Amino acid sequence: MLNNDVTRTRAVALGNFDGIHTGHREIIKKTASFAECGLEPCVLLFFEHSVKALSGNIPPMLMSENERKAFFESNGFSVEYIDFNKIKNMSPEQFVTEILRDRLHASAVICGYNYRFGKNAQGNAQTMTELCRKYGIESVVVDEVDYDGVPVSSTQIRNLIENGEIEKANILLDRSFGFSATVIDGDKRGRTLGIRTANQRIPEHFVIPKFGVYESFVTIDGKHYKAITNIGRRPTVGTDIILSETHILNFSDDIYGKEIDVRLIRFIREEKKFSSFDELKRQMNEDINIVSF
Repeated sequence: MLNNDVTRTRAVALGNFDGIHTGHREIIKKTASFAECGLEPCVLLFFEHSVKALSGNIPPMLMSENERKAFFESNGFSVEYIDFNKIKNMSPEQFVTEILRDRLHASAVICGYNYRFGKNAQGNAQTMTELCRKYGIESVVVDEVDYDGVPVSSTQIRNLIENGEIEKANILLDRSFGFSATVIDGDKRGRTLGIRTANQRIPEHFVIPKFGVYESFVTIDGKHYKAITNIGRRPTVGTDIILSETHILNFSDDIYGKEIDVRLIRFIREEKKFSSFDELKRQMNEDINIVSF
């Protein structure tokens, strides 16, 4: 039964939610269901990933913070942020009482089976259940979500993307992996070859897909276009900068300086160095023909 204290108005989802993959979505779905009980769905997020606060290293990002926040808000969630450094030394009981009960006014708490909290991660999902029961808060622990017999995780998805297994990664994400970034000036080589490309830097701290050519789609001003995207260092031209270069089918507008969204659909081939620009152009046309159906 839900606690009848009128000051407790929220169902709170807990987790890093660093990719909003299919496992995260089960937590999100269960949290949203409490709206039927009159509770406001809420998610507690960290300003920076808990791993960075503990180790100084940032796990490669699977989505931008703006995209993550927009996802929750579009699904009816309020979004609360907290500094992980301010709670990492709390006891599990302090976290439940001071953060969940007193700050967030939680009447229900939803977390995954592998959730850890409190100083030195001493609290787990069972601890959460016991403490919530003690303080009259309903708790729900969501079971693992498997794919091919393996629990879905952000680490697994990062590895898939880095290995070019983008189709499987997209299944586990339940969306197409990609990013939004500003189109920057290049060396105009694509225009010289008659195949214009939109060049972008992959956002800082993002997971870097396997170098190569991908079938993709692009969103520009709300319109969607088929495309083909090369991720890498352009070995034929020669550069140390990792770029995303996208040829947008049936599109010729000037979009320099505009932010566009690129989503990777399927890995086509590895990046390679060509002996001439004519050979490069022939290969690019072959690549385009693959996605021009």
